[in-house]
Amino acid sequence: MNHLEQSYKLLSKLRQPNHLYLASLSKEYHYFWIRDAVYMSLPYMDKPCDTFKTTIQAILDVFRRYEWKISIHTKQRPQAMYEYIHARYSPDGFEIHDQEWGHAQHDMIGAFLYVVGTSMQDYNKNLFRDEKDHEIVQKLVSYLSCCNYWEDKDNGMWEESREVHLSSIGACVAGLKAVQPIVFVPQEAIDKGRAKLESMFPRESSTKETDLAQLSLIYPYKLFTGEKAKLLIDRVEKSLLRSKGVIRYEGDSYYSTLEKDFGRFHDSSFYYGTEAEWTFGLPWLSLCYQTLDDQNHSSYYLNRTKEVMLENGVLPEAFFAHTDIPNPNTPLGWSSAMYILAEEQRGFSSLDYIDYSQTKRAI
Repeated sequence: MNHLEQSYKLLSKLRQPNHLYLASLSKEYHYFWIRDAVYMSLPYMDKPCDTFKTTIQAILDVFRRYEWKISIHTKQRPQAMYEYIHARYSPDGFEIHDQEWGHAQHDMIGAFLYVVGTSMQDYNKNLFRDEKDHEIVQKLVSYLSCCNYWEDKDNGMWEESREVHLSSIGACVAGLKAVQPIVFVPQEAIDKGRAKLESMFPRESSTKETDLAQLSLIYPYKLFTGEKAKLLIDRVEKSLLRSKGVIRYEGDSYYSTLEKDFGRFHDSSFYYGTEAEWTFGLPWLSLCYQTLDDQNHSSYYLNRTKEVMLENGVLPEAFFAHTDIPNPNTPLGWSSAMYILAEEQRGFSSLDYIDYSQTKRAI
């Protein structure tokens, strides 16, 4: 079994009977995250099977369950953290209330809208089962507008301190543009996001010059192309690229080699040189270079991805800095999905894949 088949099989293991994905089988990540599930569904977007559709419909069912909350915040801007649409759920798709969490994560809503709109427009996926599904997508658009996403401090892709994040604004702009042919999207909501992108570029936030999350602005969103995309990639390579992956940002304390002994809440400078190296940064760079039609660099990062795989094509979330030791969140579904996307974009035929989620060959 080759790496691609192994990676599809890993995604299948993380897929639940309700069609939602666990982020990982580890104790810490044995949950369903909207963002992770969106990225894990991307390899199936262009495939002739129902895997993508049923996953998106399962996420729509989660939103339908909490429609009452979304409805409130299409008119009343969220204030308390619990009022924001939750980012993480139990495996059965119900909110988790026994842990404080940074749920202000506009990028996950933007990502969901992006795959809904892109799949329906570009791949003719019929995702809406009834008018209620259409209403939910419309309410998600209204929710982002009500939040003033272009200026609202959110927890970002890494679910940490609240700031205005370039990557979050970009996800929302891309998502709103994608669903504009399907539901009503005020042009002003897109224009304000675009203006903020231009004024902030190339910084990720007030505290971070460069962040791994910014690669999403190139792939999948393609908001920045040409020289601006090259600039973002160059900054990631110069500041964040490491031997086993890409650190999220300089001074990241999450799974830092200092975290166990000193905790996570020192100044970021305390953690410089000890940051965890995230494996999906390598295929992400490969995908970004593919958008620039730079096949040499794309192949280079794809090969580096394979070099850091464990047995059976497993990609951990991250390796501890300067070691061959993976963190406990192994395998990470998001990492496997990014490898699949990078491999397939390099010329693999989508008609030859094995759809392990359906246990039959797609033809």
